Amino acid sequence: MRIVFMGVPEFAVPALERLISGEHQVVAVYTQPDKPAGRGRAPSFSAVKRVALEHGIEVRQLGSFTEAGAIDSLAQLSPDVVVVAAFGQILPSTVLTIPPFGCINIHPSLLPRHRGPTPIPAAILAGDDWTGVSVILLDKGVDSGPILAQRRVLISPQDTTDSLVRKLAQIAAQLLEETLPRWLSRSLIPQPQPEEGATYTKLLSKGEGEVDWQLPASQIWRRMRAFYPWPGCYTAWGGRMLKIVKAAHLPGERGEPGRVVPLGRGEVGVQCGEGILMLLRVQLEGRREMSAEDFLRGHRDFIGAILPSLR
Repeated sequence: MRIVFMGVPEFAVPALERLISGEHQVVAVYTQPDKPAGRGRAPSFSAVKRVALEHGIEVRQLGSFTEAGAIDSLAQLSPDVVVVAAFGQILPSTVLTIPPFGCINIHPSLLPRHRGPTPIPAAILAGDDWTGVSVILLDKGVDSGPILAQRRVLISPQDTTDSLVRKLAQIAAQLLEETLPRWLSRSLIPQPQPEEGATYTKLLSKGEGEVDWQLPASQIWRRMRAFYPWPGCYTAWGGRMLKIVKAAHLPGERGEPGRVVPLGRGEVGVQCGEGILMLLRVQLEGRREMSAEDFLRGHRDFIGAILPSLR
């Protein structure tokens, strides 16, 4: 079988590597165009492109399938199936009909919950106990196609978006390896997704990382885990940004939101709309990351400060 793979980030890499080492031929890899990165703004390419180049596979970088000749160029590859993992584009119906076995998508959620571009942080933000991976057959909707396979994964209290991406990437690769042969042998019957329970996610923005101390500490803590590594969580102190890298939430009555309070034994916390957020690791703008205890040693005036809320 001839396979075309479409993906961009590290999440897609284990699945691509499984396909490359398998019995079928990966004839091309589609990914996003290179983007400038870093202070020098040098072109940076995707994780998927890196793997494809390492294995001598043709790479096609496409901003959109609306580009002239893009659909004809894909059709000329004569793919039997297209495998998609975090590609960042909605494929038009003209693409979906090219491969005889359709376009298979690997989505890191238990569909129909958390359709859309940010399912992993959405699961943490919602306080879900479980997430997972769904392998679906793409249709014209947003992650609404029939399900070929699913696997559940428990979300631990320590999980961040970063840790779940790595965990789900490995599970996705394994699930694809198990599911694809059954689909290509026509021994698998797709199951329509129920619309009941469907939710949709949206792209994250940098501004969402600003902490609102009016919120309960437990909710701020979930946001920190969901927004790690990007956009991160931050507040303002002394005219500079203070990144909150790691924290824990403590129960408690409502205090003065944003008030920095001592917790004993060199520990420090911030009063929230409900409970206290205990700071564990922080980074003041222009300084290195450090433990909250070390930060407090050098900034005694931090105790008693009132950090700004959004409302």
